[in-house]
Order: sequence, then structure tokens, then C-alpha cells
Amino acid sequence: MPKRPAGTVYRGREGMWSWVLHRITGVAIFFFLLVHILDTALVRVSPEAYNAVVATYKNPIMGLGELALVAAIGFHALNGLRIILIDFWSVGARYHRLMFWIAMVLWGVLMLGFAPRHLMHVFGGA
Repeated sequence: MPKRPAGTVYRGREGMWSWVLHRITGVAIFFFLLVHILDTALVRVSPEAYNAVVATYKNPIMGLGELALVAAIGFHALNGLRIILIDFWSVGARYHRLMFWIAMVLWGVLMLGFAPRHLMHVFGGA
């Protein structure tokens, strides 16, 4: 069994990385939603300002940001389902590592289905 780093109980395995990524994606989604609510609320203050803000979103950098957002939401959702299974399925903790890899494969398949089409749209290929 590998020696754990000093001062921590984590060993760098699937459980630790899923925990870290779940928190990072959750915080990222929270801040996206905050910005989204604020820029949508701008339409009540000034429709012209809202249109100007939305126009700034129509560039390739924001398109890549949208891809990252979809990736974060997909991971967060699949990992959340895995956590629910661990919590409420009597043998869930025993299979947490297998469920992590199943969630990662599903996430990869979903991203492979979404990313090419989205990137063609962002970079003008469709």
C-alpha cells in the first residue's frame, strides 16, 4: 500500500480526484450561474447594454468556455449520480472505484458526441 503524503488522509486515488473535481466543477457552475443571472437581469435595466454584453460572448474563446462548461456540468452530474449510489446502495462503497471509471467513460462518450459538433459551430464549420 502506498505511503500517504504527510498531513493528509488522501492517497491520490479515484476517490480523492472525484472529490476534488466535484468541488471544482460545482464552484465553476455556481459562478457561471451567477454571471448568467446577472447578465440576463441586465435586459430589465437596459436592453441595449444586454445586447452589447451578449454580443461579446460570440467569439471562439467563449465558445471554448461553453465547451468547458458542458464538460463541467456533465462530470458534475455523472459524479453526483455515483455519489448517490455510494450513499444509498448497500454495496455502493465497495464498487466506488468501478463506478468512477464507468462515469468517466460515460462522460467521455458524451463529450465525444458533443465537442466536435460544438467546435464546428464555434469555428464556422457548420
